[in-house]
Amino acid sequence: MVAAMEIKTTPVLRSRLQEIDIENVPFGKYFTDHMLVAEYDGKTWHSVEIKPYQPIQIDPSNAALHYGQSIFEGIKAYHQENGGVAIFRPYDNWHRFNASAVRMQMPEVPEEIFVEGMRQLIALDKDWCPHHDDHALYIRPFLFASDNAIGVRPSEKFTFIIILSPTGPYYPAPMRIYVEETYTRAAPGGVGYAKTAGNYAAAMYPTARAQQQGYQQVLWTDAFEHKYVQEIGTMNVFFISGKKALTPSLEEGTILDGITRRSVMTVLKEMGLEVIERRIAVDELQEMFKKGELNEVFGTGTAATVSMIRELKYRDFIMEFDTNAWTVTPEILNRLNDIRYGKVADEHGWMFQV
Repeated sequence: MVAAMEIKTTPVLRSRLQEIDIENVPFGKYFTDHMLVAEYDGKTWHSVEIKPYQPIQIDPSNAALHYGQSIFEGIKAYHQENGGVAIFRPYDNWHRFNASAVRMQMPEVPEEIFVEGMRQLIALDKDWCPHHDDHALYIRPFLFASDNAIGVRPSEKFTFIIILSPTGPYYPAPMRIYVEETYTRAAPGGVGYAKTAGNYAAAMYPTARAQQQGYQQVLWTDAFEHKYVQEIGTMNVFFISGKKALTPSLEEGTILDGITRRSVMTVLKEMGLEVIERRIAVDELQEMFKKGELNEVFGTGTAATVSMIRELKYRDFIMEFDTNAWTVTPEILNRLNDIRYGKVADEHGWMFQV
């Protein structure tokens, strides 16, 4: 942890907070009064500033618009039982953000800008953090190329920004998921493990096709055989079978190393379940379901938190689940919420106090 840095701050004259119902907000629609901005000139970071939330000017030749050098993170801060605000595992997001930056040939963001800048920004806008259950202050750090030139090469200049958004549940009800066998999210050697904008852009068309059939998201399969599951559109995925929890391995570099995924694995072990990371074939899941051995399926992510999956469609075979009878998934969510909202002692050191 670094010492507090001096960040130039320009507060708004009048907050927009009173214009919205902070306890009844959809995900990602409203943004707080301020944002953090920092610039990279090819050698050093400079011009770190917290200022009123506002549009940014982009030149038509901006390199990020043409060649996709853009990464981001998703983090949440939670209102605490003691009246404060705490961020969930920001250092893990900082490390993952910089791993994405290295893969995309971008500069790493220093801790004093990413973590300390985030802390000071949230301290200024802490009143925007909802007090309601299942609500939080969503934090979106992002980095994009800011060279104004057309040419396929890494940019030299970059802009880093953090914005904040009070949010409610991303998926308020159990989900229906379509197993994707035609389109591919990521392949070994690609950028599947990086949180880069292009991964999400490429996913929109097959996701829209699934949504036309009544499914919220797709469960991606491997690029070569479309046989092994990877991750769901905005989430990692877990399968509960008795006292075992199965989740796809990260070894091939095609799956995002989710911070919520890591946290859920820890909680599952504390609950006495065996957590197994390995390749998981869709055919195997289908056979487990037929035998009554596939008990629960859920997704994990910063936005999604822990989301139940009530249906998996694989070709012409539909796996339906009675989520009301589940015990493991609700317990995971309860335990995580108790930690994040400060209702129990944070024995893991996950919460970073603002």
